[in-house]
Amino acid sequence: MAAAPEERLDVLNAAGEKTGVSKPRSEVHRDGDYHRAVHVWIYSESTGELLLQRRADCKDSWPGQWDISSAGHISAGDSSLFSAQRELEEELGIKLPVDAFELLFVFLQECVINNGTYTNNEYNDVYLVTTLTPIPLEAFTLQESEVSAVRYMRCDEYKSCLAKESEEYVPYDVNGKYGQLFNTIEERYKDNTQSRSLTLQKKINRYAPIHLEPDLTTLSEGDREALGYILKAAIVIDDIFYEQVWNSNRMLRDWLKGHSESSALDKLKWAYYSINKSPWSCLDENKAFLSTADSAVKLLTDATKPVSGWKGVEYRAAFPLDKPPGANFYPPDMDKMEFELWKSSLSDKEQKDATGFFTIIKRLDSLSSPSLTQSDGSDQTKTSDDLFIVPYSKEYRSSLEKAAELLEKASACSDSPSLKTLLRTKANAFLSNDYYESDIAWMELDSNLDVTIGPYETYEDGLFSYKATFEAFVGIRDNTATSQLKLFGDQLQDLERNLPMDNVFKSDSVSAAPIRVINLLYNSGDVKGPQTIAFNLPNDERIVNERGTSMVMLKNISEAKFKHILKPIADACIREEQKEYVDFEPYYTHIVCHECCHGIGPHSITLPSGKKSTVRLELQEFHSALEEAKADIVGLWALNFLIKKGLLPKSLSQSMYVSFLAGCFRSIRFGLEEAHGKGQALQFNWLYDKGAFVLHSDGKFSVDFTKVEDAVESLSREILTIQAKGNKPAAQSLLQSRATLTQPLCVALEKIEHMQVPVDVAPNFGTANKLLGKV
Repeated sequence: MAAAPEERLDVLNAAGEKTGVSKPRSEVHRDGDYHRAVHVWIYSESTGELLLQRRADCKDSWPGQWDISSAGHISAGDSSLFSAQRELEEELGIKLPVDAFELLFVFLQECVINNGTYTNNEYNDVYLVTTLTPIPLEAFTLQESEVSAVRYMRCDEYKSCLAKESEEYVPYDVNGKYGQLFNTIEERYKDNTQSRSLTLQKKINRYAPIHLEPDLTTLSEGDREALGYILKAAIVIDDIFYEQVWNSNRMLRDWLKGHSESSALDKLKWAYYSINKSPWSCLDENKAFLSTADSAVKLLTDATKPVSGWKGVEYRAAFPLDKPPGANFYPPDMDKMEFELWKSSLSDKEQKDATGFFTIIKRLDSLSSPSLTQSDGSDQTKTSDDLFIVPYSKEYRSSLEKAAELLEKASACSDSPSLKTLLRTKANAFLSNDYYESDIAWMELDSNLDVTIGPYETYEDGLFSYKATFEAFVGIRDNTATSQLKLFGDQLQDLERNLPMDNVFKSDSVSAAPIRVINLLYNSGDVKGPQTIAFNLPNDERIVNERGTSMVMLKNISEAKFKHILKPIADACIREEQKEYVDFEPYYTHIVCHECCHGIGPHSITLPSGKKSTVRLELQEFHSALEEAKADIVGLWALNFLIKKGLLPKSLSQSMYVSFLAGCFRSIRFGLEEAHGKGQALQFNWLYDKGAFVLHSDGKFSVDFTKVEDAVESLSREILTIQAKGNKPAAQSLLQSRATLTQPLCVALEKIEHMQVPVDVAPNFGTANKLLGKV
């Protein structure tokens, strides 16, 4: 029988990136090439033990020594997670799903052994599998060519043996990066209930509770009936969003909710999780406030060979300490370079699908459900590579069918022709994955019951800003306030014509953005942490080019934020002589102008090469923060322009700048990982450096009215030009140099923290919950 071909490994450069070359394993170690491997540790919570394996005596590296639970190379073309699963199954006979593996860190091991004949330059993805109790030793099926024995050992005992460099164990530097394994476990299982409770309570206190009970008397009888179905559909949308954030998020949500009455700490975990809709804190740079030790427990009865009297493997559904930048839109072990290489091999249509709003990217080796493996391909785009494309209508089919049915029922009830059309077309879009018609219907909505529902924003996609998350906003139209704001839509083309950028980049076909003011009744989906006060949609460049955008203002949320947050911030940070300028009218007017300014400036662009593209596609992960900064700063420029035209009162000319200054400190508290916070830091630092914002010796700030107009215009020009040219390096440079937590910002934030000003509001949907029977 012919010998099996030798395993080939991808050769990496010294930075850990693929070179495009693969070589046989023996040659890689002979030549000292960098390559990748996986380390999988199994940890038992109840005993505080790690599982060790004894390497077979025939191994060409560290034979007969005790080592990691399971480890192995990542074969050429294979993914990290697939390799971790494969090695565990091959070496120990354990079959575990992806959600059992927690990526702790990446460890670079560089050493030479066997008298200089074996060089190991290896990037190791170190995973932790957490079980509630030890897996019985008789449950393992050992691969004789790799493993001669297994045993459990207490973490502290094993760490001590490594520190003493005992020859029984494969060496790891526990005082170096590999010490993270032991530090993570030690920190995770400390008995610190009281301190954790105090920390979580402090985090929760950053949100001021508000009660939303808008008046429903303007609704017709039919629209009231439709509202019940719409609210139920919004709950389904929430389920989809939880799934989009991270693959086990819905499971964690249900687990935390089910255990929320078990203890005071569990109640706080659930309360803060409910605000963030994930285990990562929006106001703390997405730092995890929970760990896998808090996560849901799953039972697998067939993960190993059966053992009499043992029910099976109980493990914690793992999640990483660092929020996955690709959320659940891409394979968790896919990096940007892999995606770009794969995308370059696709046809034009496939590339458009891969970078589109309404698809996710999966790996062929991740398929486990029969519905996917038996697909005829009609609902997904397969490519020649390991990655492939799945439309939302397939990925979230069960939920979207339920939501579509509810919207169809709501459409049948409604008395409003435009609302009936919106609900019907949105139901169709959920099933067809084509949102064009429904987005047009949303722009034309003219109903006292205002509904926004579907996939829109791309903030969760931290890799490319390609993928849209589902959300829902249900509100009651404020017709008086809506009619008062018509001015901004009417002036949109004139604003575009006069933007501070080269005329060659300007559009002569900007459509006026209809503005609707509502009082929020209920929201769901991608509304977490800081609450949205306005939004400008759709994001589809086709519609933006053809019809412009529409804007929805959430007046009762704006009023609550001004009362609970902005006024106290002004008291803490603005000099006495300018404090009177901080008023709700300029604050709210700038919010309106911010949303209008999303609709002007560059969207579809022509690159220097002549290629047609969009700002979003070119700026990728820098797009969201720069777009938020553009809308803000150009919004200030636009207000000044309208004041000079006599269309707005001159009384706004100073108050808008001071109110904006106070608002900077509010938004930056969202954190610099969040698009609005990052964009606000960029603006503050630019205006401060230009002398438009001044920090005084008493630690308070003021606006220099002689400098602020020029500073606003210069930053507007800078951002608009970067967008118009699709200049990603310039966008990166601007954000990295300016979107930072500078000393003046720290001064302000310390003052606000000292006064314990809330960071944002947390709504209680009183009226909606009554309608849903949640009282």
